[in-house]
Amino acid sequence: MKKFVLKRILISVITMWVIITVTFFMMHSIPGDPFAKEGRMPVQVYEALQAKYGLDQPLGKQYTIYLKNVVQGDLGNSMKSKTETVNEMIARGAPVSARLGLQAFVISMILGPALGSIAALYQNKLPDYIMMIIAIIGISVPSFIFASMMIQFIAKPIDFFPIGGWGEWRHTILPSIALALMPMASSARLMRSSMLDVLGQDYIRTARSKGLSKLRVILNHAVRNAILPIISTMGTTLSGLLTGSFVIEKIFGIPGLGNFFITSITNRDYTLIMGTTIFYALILIVMLLIVDVLYTVIDPRIKLSGGDN
Repeated sequence: MKKFVLKRILISVITMWVIITVTFFMMHSIPGDPFAKEGRMPVQVYEALQAKYGLDQPLGKQYTIYLKNVVQGDLGNSMKSKTETVNEMIARGAPVSARLGLQAFVISMILGPALGSIAALYQNKLPDYIMMIIAIIGISVPSFIFASMMIQFIAKPIDFFPIGGWGEWRHTILPSIALALMPMASSARLMRSSMLDVLGQDYIRTARSKGLSKLRVILNHAVRNAILPIISTMGTTLSGLLTGSFVIEKIFGIPGLGNFFITSITNRDYTLIMGTTIFYALILIVMLLIVDVLYTVIDPRIKLSGGDN
């Protein structure tokens, strides 16, 4: 296990370096710069801003300096914000997006496998049709459509649910549900397929022949093995929910990290683009590492001897 984890950490570090390098050079390859939209700026002011943020240096030197700062945990100063560094902006927006994403993750990982299991147990019957219709709608309809419908038909008629903003726990309910619908639907379909496959295995028939109750067979044998494909997708699902909620954040007026990411692209804020990209990539890589280790704990048939499955 130790050898496997060390190997994965090394791969993760190399992956992060590749992401930083590719993003840095692609960003600088686009014509223009962050101060090109400032209007008819005096040449002296423009040159001073270029020098302040090191944009007058050769690109290779800029990259070396930036990489050194990143290793030290310094993501630099925002080129547009006059009061906050990139670290401070991420520290302010990340907890908001994290809370929203975690709530959506819990909803999707509880309801999705539950709906998929019910559909499999009642294959080709009314519960199966209902669950699959819900899943197809959840996959087909974009989350921003659900968010808009929730505002129109739930938040407006019912004063309990705020239309927008952030602060009380009531502000998190509708955005979390809207964000959770697509991953919930995907996990429901995946769980149904996996559950049907497991229910046809010999060890399930053996467990039934031993006189075990139907509920015990389902929970202890069927669900435990059928949920493994869900576990393998949890890392990407969680990281996607944590970092991909910017549309929902916009609709509900939530001051999360997604707003900073959109603004940084619009403003060509190089340091903020790099900072949010690094933060997003770090979450994804860490989640994948955790899921790989968790997968081996849940399924004892997988061995990590010598770092190989």
